[in-house]
Amino acid sequence: MNNPINAAILLVEDHRDIAEMVFDYLEARGCSVDYAVDGRDGLRLGLENRYDVVVLDIMLPGMDGLELCRRLRDEARLAAPVLMLTARDTLADKLAGFDSGADDYLIKPFDLAELEARLRSLLRRSRGGAQGDVLSIADLTYDTRSMKVSRGGQDLVLTPIGLKILKLLMQESPAVVDRRAIERAIWGDLPPDSDALRSHMYNLRKVVDKPFPRALIHTLHSAGFRLAADD
Repeated sequence: MNNPINAAILLVEDHRDIAEMVFDYLEARGCSVDYAVDGRDGLRLGLENRYDVVVLDIMLPGMDGLELCRRLRDEARLAAPVLMLTARDTLADKLAGFDSGADDYLIKPFDLAELEARLRSLLRRSRGGAQGDVLSIADLTYDTRSMKVSRGGQDLVLTPIGLKILKLLMQESPAVVDRRAIERAIWGDLPPDSDALRSHMYNLRKVVDKPFPRALIHTLHSAGFRLAADD
């Protein structure tokens, strides 16, 4: 990939060798990179600045990456995608990462070319997500220009990938959208693994449906998902 990435990136990684390798690589690819060695410094930078994407290790001193991700979403109102770097590769670890607000997951050790490909994919979809109009299904509304979602007059906070899935389901409503179509819309040709979409759908339902008496997101086994006011 010869084109520069051209993005403002927050890198939070306590392993200095890995941090220096990623920092140098991303700067050479045209990125402006701020670096934090622990979770507290990462939170400070996240509160003070705006970034296009955050690259975040889970095992951090002071405040782990899961807590940092949650606080970046809640306190810094971070809408940018978060890519987690970690040596943990169990399903429980991945679910915890996605539940904290992460959008993608890269297992250590990793190739820098794959890191770049995933960052480009996240940035492309994040930057393209602000186009469109207001979508409404029942009491659920999504203004795709401001990227604000509300249901029953209550504002909802979704991750960038949650917004992507919701937009696709609302645009296709009441039709069924199959898993592969959703995965292509989010990750293109680089889906992380078979558990990632399940995790994002779980988190999307938790925000969009769980606090309300009627579910709008429905699973059709072996077919896909649909968003509609009926069952």
